Amino acid sequence: EVQLVESGGGRVQAGGPLRLSCAASGATYGDYTTIGWFRQVPGKEREGLACINVRDRMTWYRTSARGRFTISFDNFKNVVFLEADSLKHEDTATYYCAAGSPADGLGDLRLYEYDYWGQGTQVIVSS
Repeated sequence: EVQLVESGGGRVQAGGPLRLSCAASGATYGDYTTIGWFRQVPGKEREGLACINVRDRMTWYRTSARGRFTISFDNFKNVVFLEADSLKHEDTATYYCAAGSPADGLGDLRLYEYDYWGQGTQVIVSS
């Protein structure tokens, strides 16, 4: 069974960097093609930030995330990273990674297209 475990969250100074990890295990070929990073603020809908095709490493970013976040994949360790250089207070959220094979391919961040989800890691951006 596919399992995803996020790590790297915590309290971060505004303007500081972020590096989140999503360790995937238990997958067999065909279980998924894409891993995405999502985030959710209490009271708001979960939104997709970026995704990566784990076979060809093509990436896609939500417009608001482009240029601020970087998604990458270490296929030796089977870990997907989400990095940012300069966090803002509005980046405070719980961050989730998820795996799936979206029908519309890369760029499809509809939540129901992702079959496997991690438990989330909280990021708090403080002054």
